[in-house]
Amino acid sequence: MSTAVSDRRTGKDIRRTVRAYVMLTKPRVLELLLVSTVPVMFLAAQGLPNLWLVVATVIGGSASAGSAAAFNMYIDRDMDAHMQRTKNRPLVTGEVSPRGALVFAWSLAIASTVWFLLTANLLTAALSAGAIFFYVVIYTLLLKRHTEQNIVWGGIAGCFPVLIGWAAVTNSLDWPAFVLFALVFLWTPPHYWPLSIKYAADYSEANVPMLGATRNGVQVGLQIILYAWATIACSLLLIPVAGMGIVYSASAVVFGGWFLFESHRLYNRTVKGEGAGPMRVFHASITYLTLVFVAVAVDPLLPF
Repeated sequence: MSTAVSDRRTGKDIRRTVRAYVMLTKPRVLELLLVSTVPVMFLAAQGLPNLWLVVATVIGGSASAGSAAAFNMYIDRDMDAHMQRTKNRPLVTGEVSPRGALVFAWSLAIASTVWFLLTANLLTAALSAGAIFFYVVIYTLLLKRHTEQNIVWGGIAGCFPVLIGWAAVTNSLDWPAFVLFALVFLWTPPHYWPLSIKYAADYSEANVPMLGATRNGVQVGLQIILYAWATIACSLLLIPVAGMGIVYSASAVVFGGWFLFESHRLYNRTVKGEGAGPMRVFHASITYLTLVFVAVAVDPLLPF
């Protein structure tokens, strides 16, 4: 009886540990990064890409992004302990030791680079390594705690999956990939700043100068509008650059209009002193990017 109980406890401990390490990779962020990788492969191939290459790129991209996230949690574990949003992360609760997280992060970084070398090409592997370096060193170490523009320039790390997807298929980089890179770059601030509004007190407590914590709601709302407009303009630029058809064109206009509506709504409600509901824009931004990139994938498959 005692052996059975011990086995059950061991099984639960193993599952808890595995879950803790998975949480180090920030699975929700990981999903969003992959949304911007796979559709670009369809565009680069001008149709259906090699299925094995898609699977290999998803595996490598997941390991790469997971590595960057784990490094981020290792570095930010002191700050995470002071924030309601992050106080239950594995390094804060003690489910994963700092040494364990660091070994895990380095293992994923090395594995993802080698994986891309074996399954894709040198350019893809270099872009993957570059993305990890940018997120960990440029964003987490240099920008995040020192400037309110942290998410603007640090957000470049989240643009790399677009280039990785394109390079995996073509072993090169071209203008459509750079336009989509710019699209994600411009989209990142209006996506993240609403979150910083909601958790402004957390960021202030942790001494992190996120724009939502350093500026008032009206100023942040205006910045969100400006970047949202720039995002939509960039999405339309892909039409002539990549020769996009009616599916993408209509999607960029319709979904872009909706994203703009939500951004303006946030600003107007803030100006009037009403409940702004910043998370509505946060979730709308995720839906917008997902739908636009789905259109990027579908458009090359159709004859119009």
